[in-house]
Amino acid sequence: MEATDRDTDTGGKQTGRGGATGKAAGRARKGGTKTVRAGGRTVEVHRPDKVLFPDDGLTKADVVDYYRRVAAAMVPHLRDRPLMLERLPEGLDGPHFMQKETPDHYPDWIRREEVAKEGGTVTHPVCDDKATLLYLADQACLTLHRWLSRAGRPDHPDRLVFDLDPPGSGFEPVREAARQLVGLLDELGLPTMLMTTGSRGLHVIVPLDGRGDFDTVRGFAQDVAEVLAGRHPDRLTTAVRKKARGDRLYLDVQRNAYAQTAVAPWSLRAKPGAPVAVPIRHEQLDDPELTARSWSLKDVAGVVEQARARPWSAVPARGRSLRAARKRLDALR
Repeated sequence: MEATDRDTDTGGKQTGRGGATGKAAGRARKGGTKTVRAGGRTVEVHRPDKVLFPDDGLTKADVVDYYRRVAAAMVPHLRDRPLMLERLPEGLDGPHFMQKETPDHYPDWIRREEVAKEGGTVTHPVCDDKATLLYLADQACLTLHRWLSRAGRPDHPDRLVFDLDPPGSGFEPVREAARQLVGLLDELGLPTMLMTTGSRGLHVIVPLDGRGDFDTVRGFAQDVAEVLAGRHPDRLTTAVRKKARGDRLYLDVQRNAYAQTAVAPWSLRAKPGAPVAVPIRHEQLDDPELTARSWSLKDVAGVVEQARARPWSAVPARGRSLRAARKRLDALR
């Protein structure tokens, strides 16, 4: 089990649009600033009434309150991982930043990790606690993208991700492909976790033991995709070029590379409607109403309910080695 959700907050009043008031919004201070307590720290929220999702009337206070309420479920998925922050200080209608480097003005208590890049290094922020998560929310970080490896061994991922986006507007091809992929990975003896992305599709995630490097993991993922596409050539493809895919669903394994990221579980998405990337149980694939955007900031109670259900609780706490799975896969090729 990657995270424990039982401590997820369900308290605090909400406005009619899912926003924060009273305790959830913190105490008001002069100059348009409020404060929120988190893990013994006080986090200032600047311009809490700033509208970040203009079509929905959702404010920074709503965003901070959301992350406060899901922190217990979310932080374990962020802890010890370099992050890329998707920041929109003026909301969806303003400039859009993808931030890797940690600014000097961030508090000293926010963890930083320096990792190698071509020609130098990058010092990424790491979110190990609730206070950091709320501070990043105050920085108008709407979406947190996490590395698939941990700071101590950045070359060795402990997560493998298949990204399934529909070829068109319908979601049924994604649900079907996810079932088929889960079935194949089960044949290989690998557990899987499912997550709606809050964008267009689903992520199928395999927890790993972190012993293999990115080349090994990505090669394995590519071979899995090719075997599955070979079983369903009329519906699935591994073709990178869009023109070669036709109306088939692309089995995307490109995120399994050094310094690549994937949206973090329970993260908001910087899109109209304020959708959320939400872990789901395998049985929820059978829900015909399921889409990539089934949960949103407009229904925080619904997200919290899903978090409290602990949808990934059946997944073993320890990640798996790919050695035995590789042998099984080779036998199928």
